[in-house]
Amino acid sequence: MNTLNDLFEIGKKFHGHKCPAMPLGLRAALAAMRKLGVKHAQDKELYLISETGKGHAAGCFLDGLMVATGCTYGKSNIEKKYYNKMAFTLVEVATGRAIRVRLKDNFFGNMLKSPSVKLRQDGVPPQDVPAEIADPLVDKVLNMPEEMFLEIGETTKVELPKGKGCFETALCAKCGERTFVNKLVDSPEGKICLACKEKLEK
Repeated sequence: MNTLNDLFEIGKKFHGHKCPAMPLGLRAALAAMRKLGVKHAQDKELYLISETGKGHAAGCFLDGLMVATGCTYGKSNIEKKYYNKMAFTLVEVATGRAIRVRLKDNFFGNMLKSPSVKLRQDGVPPQDVPAEIADPLVDKVLNMPEEMFLEIGETTKVELPKGKGCFETALCAKCGERTFVNKLVDSPEGKICLACKEKLEK
């Protein structure tokens, strides 16, 4: 089992820069996993429903969630709701048990008043935020008690859609590219991929 420090080092390499939001995601995910009594997903044992979005100041949170839980877009055990909230629900697939975790409102609001965020608002790339500003924020995130920043909900039940992976492919009748058959659709030219379908509809 990776420690928080191990995960933070993995997260930094994956994420690309040092910031407070990614380790917030790590810690929030670990709290959810602990409450559910689950481990990092090797395959699709867990499912993550993220309420984060894009075009806001703390999207890095989601990378921390992915590193800690093992829920990834490649494994298709994650979905993003684009609510622009610092919240997520983690589901144990076998049982449907789920837990929703979010940043506490006051903490979330105060986080956006930090010197680091001010520099980001002024157009400074995250990797160029000086260490003397970024490091104390990150250290605080890694060490502060969970009750200071996390709202952890009660365990609930979630119904996830059932389905099997597709292993059969065919060539698109229009572009000729090999495509998994569960995403080929009928057309006058035969079975075509969704990319060609979109072009026909324009």
